[in-house]
Amino acid sequence: MNFELLLQLIINGLIVGLLYGVVGMCFVLVYKSTQIVNFAQGEFLLVGAWVCWALLIYLELPFFVGFLLSLAFMAVFGVMLQMIVLRPMIGEPIISVIMVTIGLSIFFQSLVKWIFGVSPQSYPQVFDTQSISIFGLNIELAYLMSTVIALIIMIGFYFFFKHSKHGLAMRATAFDQQVAQSLGISVKQVFAMSWGIAATVSATAGVVIGMVNGVSNSLSAIGIKVFPAVILGGLDSIVGAIVGGITIGILENVAEFFDSQYLHIGNMYDIAPFYVLLIILWFKPYGFFGTRDIERI
Repeated sequence: MNFELLLQLIINGLIVGLLYGVVGMCFVLVYKSTQIVNFAQGEFLLVGAWVCWALLIYLELPFFVGFLLSLAFMAVFGVMLQMIVLRPMIGEPIISVIMVTIGLSIFFQSLVKWIFGVSPQSYPQVFDTQSISIFGLNIELAYLMSTVIALIIMIGFYFFFKHSKHGLAMRATAFDQQVAQSLGISVKQVFAMSWGIAATVSATAGVVIGMVNGVSNSLSAIGIKVFPAVILGGLDSIVGAIVGGITIGILENVAEFFDSQYLHIGNMYDIAPFYVLLIILWFKPYGFFGTRDIERI
């Protein structure tokens, strides 16, 4: 067994899993505050990555300037999307709102293809060297940057929800929207804020992954790939999203290793997380950290 390759893949899976966890937190954030599963989450990665690429290529901005401007754009984009498209759906059946998010996913994929085309594009070189060697393992500098960013976002989420006024308002709204409204909390403002944060954080992951693999429409598929991680950890658990993301990130890389070395089935990288999801949900229907919902009849 090639243990060096296996260790390399596990480290890569851990780093990518942190990004999955960050995107998973956005799923949980929207779900906890609005009770909606946003199936357009992957398109937030896609739009954010393309906007950043356009700022760097067409306006020739320095990377970190373009990166910050793209995040600001995505924050406004997420808020406006909630206000214009989703706010009129308040009070409608949940399935109707979910279908709207699926429609938004299809719309943004088509829009991005029309504007930027279907050919993958590369970001301008950000670092002088693309990778460094740590204990004999080659690690992409973009992935190291993503690890730092992911940890900062996770710590920021913790302090935001625990110690900020808006974070406490979000927690109250997630617990009971009617009670939160009776306490003077603007539920509409909380909804808009949650979508703005979800769009901004997802765009961060999109840019980082685009730096390594290039920007293409395949970025939107990460939203579907992260969904098993969210279900695995628990749809209403921030901690569960992080644990689920890391688990899926490592699992798909380990599955690819054993498939390439021994099984030779093909495509295990993509399908292994879904198999494991099915197995785990047989025994833990609410995920590892999800809240168990008990109703009296």
